[in-house]
Amino acid sequence: MKAVDPAAYAVPAYIVFLAVEIAVLRGKSEVWSRKVAGYEKRDTLASLGMGVGSLLFAGAIQLATYSVSDLLWPHRFYDLGEGVHVWIAAALIWDFCFYWHHRISHEVRLFWASHVNHHSSKHYNFSTALRQEWTPFTNLLFYPPWVLLGFRPHIMAIVGGANLVYQFFLHTEVVGKLPRPLEFVMNTPSHHRVHHASNERYLDKNYGGILIVWDRLFGTFMEEKEPVVYGLVKNVESFNLWTIAWHEYGAMFREMGARKGLGAKLRVLRRMPPDAMP
Repeated sequence: MKAVDPAAYAVPAYIVFLAVEIAVLRGKSEVWSRKVAGYEKRDTLASLGMGVGSLLFAGAIQLATYSVSDLLWPHRFYDLGEGVHVWIAAALIWDFCFYWHHRISHEVRLFWASHVNHHSSKHYNFSTALRQEWTPFTNLLFYPPWVLLGFRPHIMAIVGGANLVYQFFLHTEVVGKLPRPLEFVMNTPSHHRVHHASNERYLDKNYGGILIVWDRLFGTFMEEKEPVVYGLVKNVESFNLWTIAWHEYGAMFREMGARKGLGAKLRVLRRMPPDAMP
């Protein structure tokens, strides 16, 4: 069965919800007694531009990920079929892998260089959700191997796309905190606002995709309490797409060039400098 990516079909819904959110926030500095960053024209255009770039660059990598999965399928150990339990297991596995994939993208500088652009906006809205990575090469490592264990490629593609669609709706200040049972189990706009914060207490928290239970289990959970300041500890201060997409790669390679010895150069790829943190 051919892989279907729900994220591609969700684009019209993204546009509609973005337009509605702009209308709701127009002229407002507070929602539900909370200050909001709202929209800023140049920032929004930059986010949309990064989204288009992601369709081109990251889309090619995603196609490669699907292709690798298809190549691995004939060499599988099992075929788990398409029962409801298989779909549920696939969704949980994808979300678990996403947690670690996302966490490593914050803890390893080489991967942070790709992911940083998603955190480069000082605003937080549905356009920010579209400010996606251009070079998500680690997708090729985290997801295709599950095909060898019997999860059909189209199942992994669909649950992965659904995971991404869900996360789009987390990027909003319009929604406050949800009922406590949902906040305990699910990733919510409140939890994800914390993830996009540059406040010291919020750094490196709430990596979950659909579920927040992974953060609770692995010690990276933080509840939203104090007002969130969005962006990076050291902001890019540019709306140029090329700068947003590649600035951390440039800083990383310049630092490698200044180091002597192969070991010192390779350590630059692993270690996160203080001013490169989200």
